Amino acid sequence: MARRFIFSSESVGEGHPDKVCDTISDAVLDACLTRDKHSRVACETYAKSNVVIVGGEITIPNLTRGTHLESVIPINRIVRDTVREIGYVHDDDIFHAEKIFVSTVITDQSHDIAQGVDARKVRGKKTAEQGAGDQGLMFGYACDETPELMPAPIMFAHRLGRELTRIRKNGKVAWLRPDAKSQVSVIYDDGRPIGISNVVISTQHTGDVKHSEIERFCVEKVIRKVLPKAMMNGTTKFLINPTGRFVIGGPSGDTGLTGRKIIVDSYGGMGRHGGGAFSGKDPSKVDRSAAYMGRWVAKNVVAAGLARKCEVQFAYAIGHPEPVSVNIDTFCTSSVPEEAIQRAIMRIFSFKPANIIEQLNLLRPIYSKTTNYGHFGKIGDPDITWEQTDKADTLQKAVR
Repeated sequence: MARRFIFSSESVGEGHPDKVCDTISDAVLDACLTRDKHSRVACETYAKSNVVIVGGEITIPNLTRGTHLESVIPINRIVRDTVREIGYVHDDDIFHAEKIFVSTVITDQSHDIAQGVDARKVRGKKTAEQGAGDQGLMFGYACDETPELMPAPIMFAHRLGRELTRIRKNGKVAWLRPDAKSQVSVIYDDGRPIGISNVVISTQHTGDVKHSEIERFCVEKVIRKVLPKAMMNGTTKFLINPTGRFVIGGPSGDTGLTGRKIIVDSYGGMGRHGGGAFSGKDPSKVDRSAAYMGRWVAKNVVAAGLARKCEVQFAYAIGHPEPVSVNIDTFCTSSVPEEAIQRAIMRIFSFKPANIIEQLNLLRPIYSKTTNYGHFGKIGDPDITWEQTDKADTLQKAVR
């Protein structure tokens, strides 16, 4: 039965403390993959006040015995360069690129995990194929609400964040600071987005700017510029810096940790999430690579016109090369039977971890491009292979 409802999604800017940590973790990952594309990386970052701690497990193949990791992967410099690029360079901020203290707590990848992932036969492992790096479940999602084939609420929220960052980095609005959040509430009628009921922006600022100026700027120069005019009317409410003041931000005001913005990173809550974070993980970790695979599959189903919405769910056992389950749900929007779509998917795509890496060409230092404003919905960049709709025609033919 048709009904009207409101769905909200949020995004966060590059200077949000959790995103600072995601960005550092992905910068370390890219440095490792640049050194050796077969690097195994699980990098976590913690940031608070003037301290950054980078920890995890990193194995660089063929590294000379006794070589210190920092000599080939300069983590201290990577952290400072990343923080500087984000924009934490103001002398009145405790969290400053040149003043932070950086600590590292890093070991090699566990040999027990490595033997499960490596494409080799070992005692107790039932196959010589590359296996999944962990057990877990992953989801991919796509819908026809936006040109990116993403849900409207999360894409609108990302647009606001990108525009705030663009304006801040071009230096034309001197009072803007790096930390920011956005949120958009979209009205749906019969499953279709028809309007925007609320827009929230919270942006860090210097202490000398009036709230009225911040409010006017955010509404006129950001919201009305990037959100569809047809979806906003006299009833749309704008909530700008609702606390009235946001001077203390970033890791000075809150603690940052890698992997705490998984809904921002994916579908804004519209599509489900298996729980595994993306940033700082090399593609042998199915938390990341299989989630990208799920998006690629779901997007091609929608692009092929086989459904208006599609969610793909699959799961793995650690060390095992085949998924233990694959399932699709089109939410009663498919133009052909779901069983036919699933059969076509299983013929056209391979969900083995090694094949996912090959199909999406994931052994490259591309991950810093993914960190901010969503890992999905970025179209036009050939490095973001999971956003391509290159299998749509093949899917159409397969279900005939």
